Amino acid sequence: MTIDVNEPAKASLAHFVIDAKASRFTVQAFASGILSAMGHNPKIGIRTFSGEVDFNPETLEGGAFRLTVQSASLGVQDDISDKDRREMERLMKEDVLEVAKYPEIRYEAAAIAVSRVDGALYSATLNGNLSLHGVTRSQAITTRIATFDEILRASGEFTLKQSDYQIKPLSVAGRALKLKDEVRFSFEMVARKQE
Repeated sequence: MTIDVNEPAKASLAHFVIDAKASRFTVQAFASGILSAMGHNPKIGIRTFSGEVDFNPETLEGGAFRLTVQSASLGVQDDISDKDRREMERLMKEDVLEVAKYPEIRYEAAAIAVSRVDGALYSATLNGNLSLHGVTRSQAITTRIATFDEILRASGEFTLKQSDYQIKPLSVAGRALKLKDEVRFSFEMVARKQE
């Protein structure tokens, strides 16, 4: 093996794995239609997901980021009756997301653009691909990152249109109450450094 002493040593990227139990990932849907004033804007919790990222805070380098969500793990978080919750979740899983046909939602970004905000605070832009409901589209996500010893915390939000992924927004009560096409995702992710 030959080592070129003129080539600067590349700083290695640390590998971080998302701790789903310490993280929060939600989807906010918005009501429309004649009865929307009496309806509510459902908040959906994403319960089962995993992911990883490579990052070096000293050199401001970000490597690949991958996130996988089990689509059947989405559940309504609102304070509604158990009967209404079960019905909304059934409609969401069977008619909207079609979880039997599309069990996973994936987001992958080959690289991350990172800039330092202050000290251990960073801003990062991910230009990756989101695969949802059998459709893959480009999706940019901007996130705030803070590092603490062996822990990385990332937070942010992004919106998308369900119709871009061939998803028909949920409607009930003869379409008098339906959800708007645009939904907002919010996340607070905790990732732990792996050796």
